[in-house]
Amino acid sequence: MTDAEDRKPKSDEARSMFLPPAGAAVDGDMSTTSEFAIPEGLAVPKATGTESEVTSEFALPEGLDVSQAPAAADPEGSAFTPPSTYSSKHAPSAFTPPSGIPVVSLTKDVPWQDRMRTMLRMPVAERPAPEPSQRGSDDSGPAVPRVLDLTLRIGELLLAGGEGAEDVEAAMFAVCRSYGLDRCEPNVTFTLLAISYQPSLVDDPVTASRTVRRRGTDYTRLAAVYQLVDDLSDDETAVSLEEAYRRLAEIRRNRHPYSGWALTGASGLLAGAASVLVGGDLIVFVAAALGAMLGDRLAWLCAGRGLPEFYQFTVAATPPAAIGIALTLAHVDVKASAVITGGLFALLPGRALVAGVQDGLTGFYITASARLLEVMYFFVGIVAGVLLVLYFGVQLGARLTPDAALGASDDPVMMIGASMLLSLAFAVLLQQERSTVVWVTLNGGVAWIVYGAMHYVGDISPVASTAAAAGLVGLFGQLLSRYQFASALPYTTAAIGPLLPGSATYFGLLAIAQNKVDAGLVSLSKAVALAMAIAIGVNLGSEISRMFLRIGSAEKRRAAKRTRGF
Repeated sequence: MTDAEDRKPKSDEARSMFLPPAGAAVDGDMSTTSEFAIPEGLAVPKATGTESEVTSEFALPEGLDVSQAPAAADPEGSAFTPPSTYSSKHAPSAFTPPSGIPVVSLTKDVPWQDRMRTMLRMPVAERPAPEPSQRGSDDSGPAVPRVLDLTLRIGELLLAGGEGAEDVEAAMFAVCRSYGLDRCEPNVTFTLLAISYQPSLVDDPVTASRTVRRRGTDYTRLAAVYQLVDDLSDDETAVSLEEAYRRLAEIRRNRHPYSGWALTGASGLLAGAASVLVGGDLIVFVAAALGAMLGDRLAWLCAGRGLPEFYQFTVAATPPAAIGIALTLAHVDVKASAVITGGLFALLPGRALVAGVQDGLTGFYITASARLLEVMYFFVGIVAGVLLVLYFGVQLGARLTPDAALGASDDPVMMIGASMLLSLAFAVLLQQERSTVVWVTLNGGVAWIVYGAMHYVGDISPVASTAAAAGLVGLFGQLLSRYQFASALPYTTAAIGPLLPGSATYFGLLAIAQNKVDAGLVSLSKAVALAMAIAIGVNLGSEISRMFLRIGSAEKRRAAKRTRGF
C-alpha cells in the first residue's frame, strides 16, 4: 500500500462501497443500481468510531442535557428518562424497609377467640412473634404429637357441638400456640380435622388428622371446652398437658344437664308456644304439645334402632300433622293449621342453618356446602312426613284452610310471653347451662318485639323484619358471649326460635298436598328466604359487634379481599 493510499480518508473508503463495480456501464446520469446507494448530493456523516449506532428508544436525543434537570420535573416513566434499577443501598420506599415489617401487636386482655381469629387471617410471616411457653415439663417443651392430639380432640368436641368452622380453627390455633407451637396451620371441614406443624423451614412438618363421626347438641359441654381453651390461652394460669388431658376427659364423661324426658317436655312446650304465635288458643297449645312430645318419643325410638336422622325427622313430623288432621275430621272448632305449624317449629334445623350460612360468609365454602346439604336432607325428611299425613287427610275429606292460621293474637303481652317460652324450651333442647337460659330467653323476647313492631305495626315485609330481628339477636349474643368469655351459640341459637319459618313451610306443604304446586313452591321459597334472612342477620350482627364496637382485638380484623369475579 502506497503512502497516498494510506492517507486516503476513511470516509471515502466507506463511500466507495456504494459505488458500482469497475467495468460496469454507467449512464450519463449516474443511475442508482442499489437500494443502499446514497443519492447524489447527500452528504455522508463522518464516522464516530463506534461499531453501531444507538437505535434504542431509551437513547437520549443529541443536545438534550438531563444532568441538571430536577428529579421532580422529569418523573420516572418519561420516554427520555433512563430506567432506574433497584439498589440495596438506596432502596425505594415501595420495597420492604431495612427495619422489616412492623409487628402487629394484639392486646392480651381481650377474648382469645378474636386474637386467634385475627392471627389466622394473617399470613404466617406477619403473625406476631410467639410468646414463651411455660407449660412444658422441661426445657424442651411438650411432645409435638401429644399437643397436636389434644388440639384435635378439642376441635372435635367443638365441631360436633355445632360450632362454626372459623371458631373451631381459632380454638385449635389457640391450643397449639399456648404450648409454643406457633408455626401451625389448622384445617377444618365438615367431617375432618387436620393440623400441620412445621418446626422450622428446614425441618419436616408434623401432620395429624381426626374424623368427626358423631354429632350431638350439648351447649354445656361446648361452654366447658371454651373455658378450657380460655385457661390454656391465659398466661397467668399454667395448665400442663396432663392437666389439660384430665379436664378434657372429664368434659367428655359429664352427663347432659337435662334428662331425656325433660327434653321431651321442652319439645312439647316449644310446639305449644309456637302454635300460640300463629294464632292458637289453649286447646291448640295442648294439641301441639302432645303431638310434638309423641313425635320426640318416636324419634328417640328410631335413634335407638340405629336409623339415620333423615328417618328420625320424618317420623317426628307425622304425629303433629296427624293430630291436626284428626281434629279437623272430628269437626272440633280449633285451628288445625296452628297445631301442625307448632309441631314444625320443634323440628326445623335452625342451628345447622345458622352454622352453615356462617361458614359460607366466612369463606369455608366446603363446610358450608356440607352443612346446608345436611339442612336440606332434614328439611326433605320433615316435608316427607308432613306431606304423607296431609295427603291422606285431604283424601279423607279434611278441609284445611291456610288462612285460619294467618291471624295473630291481638294481645302483644301474650305474644311476647309465648316467644320467650319458645326460646326457653329451645334452650333446654340445646342442653344449655342454666345460667345462660335466662339471657337467651330475654334475647328471644327482644327479637320478637323487634319483629312484631316492624311487621305488624310498621307493615314491613316479613323477610326484612326477620333479618333486622335476627341481626339484633346476633349483636346481643356476641356482646353477652364476650362478657362471659364464652361461645356465642348459647346466646343466639335459641333466641332465633320465634323467627323460624314454620307457618310458611306448612302453607307450602299444604298447597302441594292440595295439588296447588305453584302456590306451594312460592310459599316454600318464602320459607327459604326467611331462613336465609335469619342466618345472615345473626352473622351480620356478630360481625358488627366486632367491627364497630371493637370488642376483642386492638386492631381491625383482616379479611379476604374481594376477588372481583376472578
